[in-house]
Amino acid sequence: MGTAVETKKAEQKVKETLNLFTSTQVVIQDALNKLGYSDQMYELLKEPLRMLTVRIPVRMDSGEVKIFTGYRSQHNDAVGPTKGGVRFHPEVDEDEVKALSMWMSLKCGIVDLPYGGAKGGIICDPRTMSMGELERLSRGYVRAISQIVGPTKDIPAPDVYTNAQIMAWMMDEYSHLREQDSPGFITGKPIVLGGSQGREKATAQGVVICIVEAAKKRGISIEGARVVVQGFGNAGSFLAKFLHDAGAKVIGISDAYGALHDPNGLDINYLLDKRDSFGTVTTQFNNTISNKELLELDCDILVPAAISNQITDENANNIKAAIVVEAANGPTTIEATKILTDRGILLIPDVLASSGGVTVSYFEWVQNNQGYYWTEEEVNDKLHKSLVQAFNNVYDTAQQRNVNMRLAAYMVGVRRMSEASRFRGWI
Repeated sequence: MGTAVETKKAEQKVKETLNLFTSTQVVIQDALNKLGYSDQMYELLKEPLRMLTVRIPVRMDSGEVKIFTGYRSQHNDAVGPTKGGVRFHPEVDEDEVKALSMWMSLKCGIVDLPYGGAKGGIICDPRTMSMGELERLSRGYVRAISQIVGPTKDIPAPDVYTNAQIMAWMMDEYSHLREQDSPGFITGKPIVLGGSQGREKATAQGVVICIVEAAKKRGISIEGARVVVQGFGNAGSFLAKFLHDAGAKVIGISDAYGALHDPNGLDINYLLDKRDSFGTVTTQFNNTISNKELLELDCDILVPAAISNQITDENANNIKAAIVVEAANGPTTIEATKILTDRGILLIPDVLASSGGVTVSYFEWVQNNQGYYWTEEEVNDKLHKSLVQAFNNVYDTAQQRNVNMRLAAYMVGVRRMSEASRFRGWI
């Protein structure tokens, strides 16, 4: 029975990854067509320029040597060095890494950063590994990809199941290889090793800024607004806490086991205190509802902050929110995007809403390069200006071109690397 369940999960994972990769290609092609670029430009941008697969031998605590597979995808470096996280996860695969590197290119274009997109990953389960094993794996990965990364080539960062400690090991290994201190090689580092103030909360802060700007466009005051947040992990719980503190009524939250609903507003501080070590809280309550019911609650703002493919053509007509802000990766399908837009719902796409992290990573890189570091207030102020400008650029493009916000974001995102590729004479 267990094997059948595992096989079904694996098949679902392959399906979702292919959907992520192909749907990204579809929207990129549509965006390029709207902007008047040739088919050759799409041929250039539909796949990463460079994809490296590496094998990493690691001596485990038991004494045996285990071989891990890792990837690094560099989508397009016409604008400048590539930038993107490294994830440690048992279900990492090549197509996922390629698709996510394309997303990073779009995010960098949307927030007007001098970067192209990259992504990395290692097939492993860090939850079952010791600190020593994780350190040896991290250092081995850097040695394996060292020829194609660097402060002016490709700058890694944290992602799923990686953190500041892993970035510190990677930076140290790269500094040994290059025989010089290289803090600008990687971002998301500890503050004492050249990390930036405000980096840990940057992604969630960016989503919050987009929520506030979207509410302004629809004449909705955050104070008193009815908000539903799907997902109560790092991102979802931070968003719920911020919105609750800003006076919003968070009427629904969920985790992997179910959802909670109170039309008068949930006590977010109480729920945060009740969470267990895995971030689960709904199992402690009897009157739960399903995630499906949560998404269809009557509210002003819906924030999918869990997993992909949650709003589809099957439930898009039942969404009652005025605004949907995607804090998760790919929570809304292309078909559902069209339905929501046709119904007049303002959808803020993931590539815009989740661009706060790479923006502050850029700030960290700049600080490393100049050797001068900013206060958290300065970082937050610069992040706010960048995200508001990016939001308005995408929103204005959607209005002027009469397209949905996702396509508008892709149009803004591909324009910069397309122009850079054209000026370089690649197309």
